[in-house]
Amino acid sequence: MSSELISILVLVVVFVIATTRSVNMGALAFAAAFGVGELVADLDADGIFAGFPGDLFVVLVGVTYLFAIARANGTTDWLVQASIRLVRGRVALIPWVMFALTGALTAIGAVSPAAVAIVAPIALSFAVRHGISPLLMGVMVVHGAQAGGFSPISIYGTIVNGIVEREKLPGNEIALFLASLFTNLVIAAVVFVLFGGLKLWKQGAVAPEEATGSGAAEDAPGAPETNTGTDTGTGTGTGTGTGTGTSTVASPTATAVATHSETTGVIRLTPARIATLTALVALVVAVLALDLDAGLTAITLAVVLSTAWPEDSRRAVGQIAWSTVLLICGVLTYVGVLEEMGTIKWAGEGVGGIGVPLLAAVLLCYIGAIVSAFASSVGIMGALIPLAVPFLAQGEIGAVGMVAALAVSATVVDVSPFSTNGALVLAAAPDVDRERFLRQLMVYGGIVVAAVPAVVWLVMVVPGFG
Repeated sequence: MSSELISILVLVVVFVIATTRSVNMGALAFAAAFGVGELVADLDADGIFAGFPGDLFVVLVGVTYLFAIARANGTTDWLVQASIRLVRGRVALIPWVMFALTGALTAIGAVSPAAVAIVAPIALSFAVRHGISPLLMGVMVVHGAQAGGFSPISIYGTIVNGIVEREKLPGNEIALFLASLFTNLVIAAVVFVLFGGLKLWKQGAVAPEEATGSGAAEDAPGAPETNTGTDTGTGTGTGTGTGTGTSTVASPTATAVATHSETTGVIRLTPARIATLTALVALVVAVLALDLDAGLTAITLAVVLSTAWPEDSRRAVGQIAWSTVLLICGVLTYVGVLEEMGTIKWAGEGVGGIGVPLLAAVLLCYIGAIVSAFASSVGIMGALIPLAVPFLAQGEIGAVGMVAALAVSATVVDVSPFSTNGALVLAAAPDVDRERFLRQLMVYGGIVVAAVPAVVWLVMVVPGFG
């Protein structure tokens, strides 16, 4: 048995154990990376850790840290109410607002994970507070990012068009953009219908102040931002005392008042919330305009807010999605071992050698979808498009349609919880059963991987476009 086949079988075993024994898949994947890397691929520790996604680790930690602070001081609740006002109380329009927002960000040049990192925490906070399926909202955000992801000025678009030009293949920038746009738009519409969007329409409009069911109270006694100075804490927390001490736990009476206020009143801006909104705007500017790393920027902004308002940020570190970080980093480290030992290239070359061009085309689309669900979409596109060159040169397959099908297949699956975008959605969802949400994303991602490559192959490749 070849080492490549062994590495694939070990990955299957990891999935089976994680599913049947409720063991964190990331921990299993780290162990598998060590075993396969040392015993099968003859890699040392440096070779194994070469696949560790350090940049994604920082993004997951930084973004969830920053938005945990935003939730603690009520900024996300304020944003939810502002979103409701934007669509005049039509809750059903919010998923589409988030779809359009992430699509616009990627279309003008934002890296897809950066756009999702900015929008997903706000979108998921709104979903949880207003009874919208987190799966629906998360999927709309990711598909929105991919809908705009191949515009002629986008990151993905320029990369793919550059590969096409380098390989001297016929190209069409607009066709590539429209293929991704319409594919993700159609999928988003289907998801909206299947996952409760029509029920949201039946709810009609709501008042903005009804949108938030939890979060920071507005000027209520015992609220986090006003619970300092001469207040007297009477609860069981660490903040009892009088004078100039700081109370971090309100009394039961104060908590009841706060809950009532935040549920029925309008949330207004406070200095902490203004500073947090400024930090979120700074994150957008830093990522989109200054091309700074989203994770490092988010951590820096979170530290500044924590220093200025420590009472709001005390629990934020504990709210970082550590289990999700372990899951994603472990799985991607194992995928890095697969790449290091040549398993992915081995699979691609095996398919590329098939003598039936249409069959090779659909198999390449599936390889792109399956691998991209666990690894870099850009990297997979960069590897698969050159593999398609030999049979594209025969003239039996249209180059424009094939490139579009490969690009869509390799990116539409980013809803997988093991891809960067899916991981960000999983980490950004507050107050949800993460195990259940993980299973939902895995099932949905599996359906996308199974269905979309065949559909785009049938629509884009079989007719011979280009």
